[in-house]
Amino acid sequence: MIIVLDRRSTELRASVDGGELEPVGDLAAFVARFERDRPRWVWDDTSWWYPQLLAARVRVDRCFDLRLCHSILRLSELTAGSQLATAPIGPWDRPALEPRPRDDALFELDDADAEPLPDPVAEFQAQRAAVAASSEPGRIDRLLAVESAGALIAAEMQYAGLPWRAREHDEILTRILGPRPRAGERPARLAAVLERVRAAIDVPDLNPDSPVELLKHLRNAGLAVASTSQWELADIEHPVIEPLLEYKKLARLLSANGWTWLETWVADGRFRPDYVPGGVVTGRWATSGGGALQLPKQIRGAVVADPGWSLVVADAAQLEPRILAALAGDRAMMTAGAAGDLYAGIVASGTVETRDQAKVGMLGAMYGGTTGESGRILPRLARAYPRAIGLVEEAARAGERGEKVTTRLGRSSPPPSEAWREAQADASGESATEAATKRARSQARSWGRFTRNFVVQGSAAEWALCWMASIRARLRELADGAWFTDSAHLVFFLHDEIVVHCPAGQAESVAAAVRESAEEAGRLLFGSWPERFPVTVAIVDNYGQAK
Repeated sequence: MIIVLDRRSTELRASVDGGELEPVGDLAAFVARFERDRPRWVWDDTSWWYPQLLAARVRVDRCFDLRLCHSILRLSELTAGSQLATAPIGPWDRPALEPRPRDDALFELDDADAEPLPDPVAEFQAQRAAVAASSEPGRIDRLLAVESAGALIAAEMQYAGLPWRAREHDEILTRILGPRPRAGERPARLAAVLERVRAAIDVPDLNPDSPVELLKHLRNAGLAVASTSQWELADIEHPVIEPLLEYKKLARLLSANGWTWLETWVADGRFRPDYVPGGVVTGRWATSGGGALQLPKQIRGAVVADPGWSLVVADAAQLEPRILAALAGDRAMMTAGAAGDLYAGIVASGTVETRDQAKVGMLGAMYGGTTGESGRILPRLARAYPRAIGLVEEAARAGERGEKVTTRLGRSSPPPSEAWREAQADASGESATEAATKRARSQARSWGRFTRNFVVQGSAAEWALCWMASIRARLRELADGAWFTDSAHLVFFLHDEIVVHCPAGQAESVAAAVRESAEEAGRLLFGSWPERFPVTVAIVDNYGQAK
């Protein structure tokens, strides 16, 4: 059963299995009544519809998020010839269709001049036509399904929240930074480290939080630096470096996850960030608030399970290089990872001498680090694993030519900008200057680094979506009809890592479900291909214990 929901008027309407749009009355009651038949709900934006259903304690099993699916179909090489992909830019191409509903004006737009909402029935028909005409409809349809499942998971995780102890967070900050200072002052330890920085370069009034001022005084002190990034500073020997790097680390903690963050984002014992599924062009998630995807290890001890509950923390081991091996069908690289630690397996094969070399070289291959240590190791990896290294090299060359690359399930990279193409055209003309040629070559290499990584990172994001969707389904079975937050449920996701909050008695069953879901995710992407995607699972009381 397919039910399309429409919110273009003050009265919500629905089309059931292609029928006429009819008023739904009370939305939660309407959805709850039909959900017993496990329909596929079709709506414009999960982040608008689903939170209000969850607030009414109504959960849905499946949906199609038209906004997310449109973005995929618009760019995918698998649907490039469809009417949807070739149509002029329209309202479905906006990052978001409309603000989320407000309690005081549920169906009104905040902006009276906003563009009218588009027709979800017509859009769904256009998307189905694009999939049907695709060169590989099953492949792209699977991507649309798991992308939409991810949107449901994001809304459910925000609703449930990540268990968070404000008292423990405050104790962590106090231990690392010193007691909370008065407004306008720095914590004691941060202030002490700052005095060491100032003394090392003899600038008593230095403001290290101003990159321009800091860079000027570092140069005055004789340091040949082009920026104040920690990566550049770490390679310099000078008395100011150690305290300066320490200051930057502490200041980052204070600004990103200090007391102000705690008061803003943690309420009623829960952290509820705004997840943005598909917020990165590769398909990775982003956040529009709370910084959940950059949660530092220093404060994870504040993530504490409720009394009588546990946290099941799992992460996929070396996910991206394993995805690369499977994408390329590189059996030698799969064999290296078969024992568990892929990098150790590369060392055991005799390709490199140390695990660090294996890791640096592989990351260089996937992210375009072709100079320095990774550049020296890359030829050895290419000889040992020609199919894997050849795949990312070809993806890089495609990007340098301005072509698209595509992930395992069908997400394609965006084209380079018109400015990029103009620069390439200028460099190929008869009157091209040396400067124009150099600039175009640099831009081409940069875009090649993007496409090199896109195909791997995007496919890894698809694996993670399949993993979470499978976990969600298995946890639903464990709930046995209970409301999902009363049983085991997902509460956190970070690229290749998940956290499930569950009653302690369910923890072992959850751990098994997480492992089984990882195996299923591999099958969904690669069928019976022999590459394994092992996950490390820990059952803990607080998130900090898992690492």
